[in-house]
Amino acid sequence: GEVLPDGELGELVFTTLTKEGLPMVRYRTRDLTRLLPGTARSMRRIEKITGRSDDMIILRGVNVFPTQIEEQILKCRGLAPHFQIELTRSGRMDSMIVHVECTPEMTDEAARAHSAKELAHHIKSVVGVSTRIEVRDPNALARSEGKAKRVLDNRPKT
Repeated sequence: GEVLPDGELGELVFTTLTKEGLPMVRYRTRDLTRLLPGTARSMRRIEKITGRSDDMIILRGVNVFPTQIEEQILKCRGLAPHFQIELTRSGRMDSMIVHVECTPEMTDEAARAHSAKELAHHIKSVVGVSTRIEVRDPNALARSEGKAKRVLDNRPKT
């Protein structure tokens, strides 16, 4: 890779200067962040970690992170933070379906449809991709031990 200008999102890579026996040269952390503009301090600063490069999805040329989708879900009343992203391909076009659970008190189909439309709008305006939203009943999505499986990539491998 190459060094990016200040403010550009990229993977954090570093080299240790003090390790004598086994130096780490260009150690890839897979953490995504950006360099902050220089200050009077002698050391460079970085922004907080945005996500991980191995969690990133590339959909129609747009970098999408599951954490971005989760942030938009949390903005919508009536939706629970349990979701799964399904990636499919129809012909040459990739598409994304977000399966999200509603809260137990949301029983009205019209309210579910409104929440789905609102979430699709948030994702389109913030993330930059259009999605289909499927609002599911509470506890409809599989739970897993440890790290949740957020992305199902059903696109054919080429």
